[in-house]
Amino acid sequence: MLQQIHSKLYEREGQAVNNFQMTLPKAQSDLARQTLKDPYVFDFLTLTEDFKERELELGLIEHLEKFLLELRQGFAFVGRQYALTVSKQEFYLDLLFYNLELRCFIVIDLKSGDFKPEYDGKNEFLLCRCR
Repeated sequence: MLQQIHSKLYEREGQAVNNFQMTLPKAQSDLARQTLKDPYVFDFLTLTEDFKERELELGLIEHLEKFLLELRQGFAFVGRQYALTVSKQEFYLDLLFYNLELRCFIVIDLKSGDFKPEYDGKNEFLLCRCR
């Protein structure tokens, strides 16, 4: 709880960009929005400024309990580098969780650096094929 105060959780909660209001029923949309934060604070990791995605993934797995606490209550870890087969091709999800409150899977695609639209396109492709 003290960590959440120091990391200013109240300022980050519900701030992640999303399309939940357009794609989910109201109750589920509200809960999903409240669940996400922007940005997430991973101060418990000791990464250099020019870290690679793989280093971030390994650090989060190494500190899984702290990572789950940063996500918030109700997340269950399913796996890392989780394989999905689409049209006989394998694609990998960086981190896969299940949220007990939302009753749905949460995919975390780790990226370092600035956002690029193709990141969203890849995720949309995978998630549409897996429904």
